[in-house]
Parts: sequence; C-alpha cells; structure tokens
Amino acid sequence: MRNQPPRAIVNRIFMAVTLILLAGPAITAPPALSQPSGNKVALRLVIKGAIGPAVAEYISQGIAQANTEKAALIILEMDTPGGLDSAMRQIIKEILASPVPVVCYVAPAGSRAASAGTYILYASHVAAMAPATNLGAATPMRIGTLPGRQPDEQGNEGSTPSPDTLKQKMINDAEAYIKALAHRHGRNAQWAGQAVREAVSLTAEEALAADVIDLLAPSHADLLRQLDKKEVRLAAGATVLATSHLTIKTFEPTWRNRLLTVITDPNIAYILLLMGIYGLIFEVTHPGLILPGVAGAIALLLALYSFQLLPINYAGLALILLGISLMTVEAFVPSFGVLGLGGIIAFVSGSIILMDEEGFAISLTLISSTALVSAAFLLGVIGKVLQLSRKGMITGGEELVGSTGVALTDFDETGRIWIHGESWLARSSRPIKEKQRVRVTGKEGLELRVELKEEES
Repeated sequence: MRNQPPRAIVNRIFMAVTLILLAGPAITAPPALSQPSGNKVALRLVIKGAIGPAVAEYISQGIAQANTEKAALIILEMDTPGGLDSAMRQIIKEILASPVPVVCYVAPAGSRAASAGTYILYASHVAAMAPATNLGAATPMRIGTLPGRQPDEQGNEGSTPSPDTLKQKMINDAEAYIKALAHRHGRNAQWAGQAVREAVSLTAEEALAADVIDLLAPSHADLLRQLDKKEVRLAAGATVLATSHLTIKTFEPTWRNRLLTVITDPNIAYILLLMGIYGLIFEVTHPGLILPGVAGAIALLLALYSFQLLPINYAGLALILLGISLMTVEAFVPSFGVLGLGGIIAFVSGSIILMDEEGFAISLTLISSTALVSAAFLLGVIGKVLQLSRKGMITGGEELVGSTGVALTDFDETGRIWIHGESWLARSSRPIKEKQRVRVTGKEGLELRVELKEEES
C-alpha cells in the first residue's frame, strides 16, 4: 500500500464503501428462506416460554415470510406456560388471516400449551401434539386481584372462592372467544369452556380422544405424513394439504426481535429500572462522572419502553420509586432508620405487585436480593451515623485540646511546639525543654496552653 499511487488507494476505498452499501440491506433485512421451487417448504416457527410482545412480532414476521416465499405449510411448534392476552389475540388474528395453513404442534415431549397456548392451539388450522405433552388451564388472570369469597343468600361469606364482577366478565369473554375458535375448526367446544371456567387440563392422548386436537405425532416426519391429503379451512376457503415431500426450514428471529425478547423479560426490565434510577442518583450526588448518568439514562429509557409493552401495575411502580426515594433520603438526612425501613417496605411491596401475569412475574429471589443489598447499604449508613455521633469533635481548633505535641525549643513561658504536623505558639506555667512531650489543655486564639505529660514530669 505504501508504494501505490494515491489514485489506486482512493479507488480501493471507493470499492470497499460501495460493497458495504450494497451489503447493507442484506445485513439488516430479516433472514430469508432458501426455498426450492414448487412450494416444497414447511416453515417452522418456535414459541418457547411466555407469550409476549416479542413472540407476537416474531409470529407475524414468520407468517409474512411464509407468504412471501410461498411456503406450503407453517408449523408453529409450541411450549408455553401462557402469556399476555393482547399478544395472544394478535397471534390468533395473524393465524386466522394467514393464506398459508398453520399447524400448531405442541412439542417436543414434555412440552405444554397452557393458558394462552390453548387458545392458539384452538385457532390453528390443524392442532397436533406430541406424546407426553399437555394443554389446558385457560382461565384468564389479571394483575392486582386475589380470589374473593362470594356471600351466600344470608350475607355470610361463602366457602368457595368466586371471582368478582370484573373477573366474571373476563371469564365470559374468554369462554365465548375460545368456543368461537372451536366451532370454526370443528373441535370440542364444551371442553374448551371447561378449560376456561374450571382450569382443567388434558394429556395429548386424552385431547385426541376428546376431539380437542386433530393429530398425535411423535416427530416432525410423522406429522407431515399424517397431514398429507388432509383438508383444512382457510379464510379464503378449504384446501387440501400436500406434505409428503416437504422440507422443514426454521425461521430464526431477527436481531431486533431478539433484543425485544431480552428487554421484555420482567426480570431484565426490573434490573434496568433499578440500574437507571441508581445510576441517575449516583450522577446527581457525584457530578462530573458522566458515565453513571449516561448508563442510567439509557437503562431507564429501555425499562420504560419495556413497561409500556408489559402488564405493569402502576401502584407497584409508584411504591418502588417511593421506596428508593426514602432510602436515598435516609442516606443524606439520617432519621436513624425510620425513613430507610419505610423505604425497604415500600420497595419490596411494589416489586411484588409490579407484575403478576402468567409467565411475566418478577423472580422473588431477585426481589429479595435487591432488597437485602439495599437494607445492607442502609444499615451501613445508619451504623456510620451512630459511630460519628458517639465521637467527639475531630475538626477545628477544639480538636487540639487533649492532643500531644513536642517542644521545638527550650522555653520558660512561651515557645513553639509541633503538633498534628503544624507549628503552634504555646504557653506553659513551667519550663519546657526541647523535644519534651506536652499535652494541650486549652486554646486562646492562636496560642495553646500546654503542660508536661505526666511521664515527662
């Protein structure tokens, strides 16, 4: 390079920049599916874990990709404990409107399609399960409520827990929704209602016998074999599947979807919130460091973005902020634990009720750990305050009284002594010799009154 003319170097740089610009769309675009001709591909989408905004976006992208690539089939492989109602309904709308048949497959063995997963299974054009899997327990839950007891006719509290009016409305809506899905695909609507009202569950074998699912398949190969020549009902009308020679391709989530999956995890969002608040507090109390403030602002914004997508109880969020504020005030305006104890109680209470949706609850271990760290910090601050309160004066001229110094010269009444790294004018009622140790008994302006230490007398 050193011997090349400037024009050659410029040409090389221009070519490199051109290649980067041309490669940019390929880098940022969603992963493309390499499909043979003739609709010989089944696109596999995977749901593993709680169903939230990131999962809904991933499914939407996958269905759009299958339509673009003209895939013959979508296999929605699922293992979920449930999730958010809003995300579930978005996924179901995508499935019902999909021009490509969607087969919901609860797999591998040991997986489940609980709660929201049951609704998605009912909405799919074909419902299939692997052996040793289960589905059900589809009763809707909401944040901030506890099971109540309905009074009997005499006004006494009943013995059986019963939901309140709002809970009952939610259950009625959910039951009507899943029954409509069942009728659309000719599945067992009676059991679907029981799954909502009574939170019942079925194994894969029981589900097949009860006409809840269409197929029981131990593997993908067997699933494709059983699907061949099966008629399904799409939004555009009935169609017959041809799956005997399909190749299964997995659709991977984009980097944006992976990031969304991470930050919408309740525990990650909770940690980001705490990092953001403490980072900003540290920056305010130690101005000029910059890094804590920048990192705290970024973490707080990410947490707030996550919270708008998650089922947040704002009373819990307010309690967390109140708790942190009280603990911070305790560090600067000591109240001997009153503010700090109240802050810890508010912090723990708010953390517990912040999120309580299926699959979207904050780990109690994480809450306990952060509370213990905050309590330890608070106890350290209180202990330091108590220690300082027991100490005498340690600054200013009064601190010299009782201290020991050394005479710099011989003197009868006044002379100079060395004390605490400084030379002071001293007055004594007795003669003092050089290098004798003296004790300060008082202070008048810039002059110290001293006497010989007892061992020197």
